[in-house]
Amino acid sequence: MSGKNQKIALVTGAGRGLGSELAIRLAGEGYTVAIHYRTSCDEALSVREKIIQQGGCAEIFCADLSLPEKCARLVSEVIDSLGNRLDLLINNAGVYEPVPLESMGSLEWFTGFHSTATAAFLITKASLQLLRQSGSGRIINIGDSSADRATARDMALGYHIGKTGVWMLTRSFARTEAPHGVTVNMVSPGYLENSVQTPEIESIPAGRLGTFEDIWAAVKFLIDENSSYITGTNIMVSGGWNLR
Repeated sequence: MSGKNQKIALVTGAGRGLGSELAIRLAGEGYTVAIHYRTSCDEALSVREKIIQQGGCAEIFCADLSLPEKCARLVSEVIDSLGNRLDLLINNAGVYEPVPLESMGSLEWFTGFHSTATAAFLITKASLQLLRQSGSGRIINIGDSSADRATARDMALGYHIGKTGVWMLTRSFARTEAPHGVTVNMVSPGYLENSVQTPEIESIPAGRLGTFEDIWAAVKFLIDENSSYITGTNIMVSGGWNLR
């Protein structure tokens, strides 16, 4: 259990990749971190161990966020383990499967969509009461650099439609939660250091792939107490990629 005045953050999809890095960075900022995972148990345990070795506090929690009852149980488990508060929710979970439309079946569709839009909707709904009680709750959704545009996609259509849905959810929840002191924003990466099927570096205006540090800089800005009037925004962190 965290200290009485220690803020608590829930990061979904935090067993590996960007989510794990955000969890570690948040712990370094003094948050007690709830590390969510669906299948990456060993990796989640490793993230928890790293946080503890650095003097932080964290626990791991397993849940399928496409099911409302699992989201409710996850929040209940976080309360039981860490305390009756939640100050920050980062919706990072999402499964990207690079399958072209003509080869896509229902499984790939549902996996891409439910792991993004459905998961963000359900866990946000399950967390709202605690975030409101915080008095300065924050929700940060991890989007995609093209999530704000309804254009054709070559791969992973369910995932991309899901990320566009996350952008709509961001704006919708930002509007309803502003009276409760909860801000809701989105951070949208371009190609990152761990992305699959990366383009030629020369095609990225900044001349390099994005790093986890780049994303963390945007997240850190949005969770700062001085950013309490910023809500419903999308910060694109792409080095100029997708600016067309």
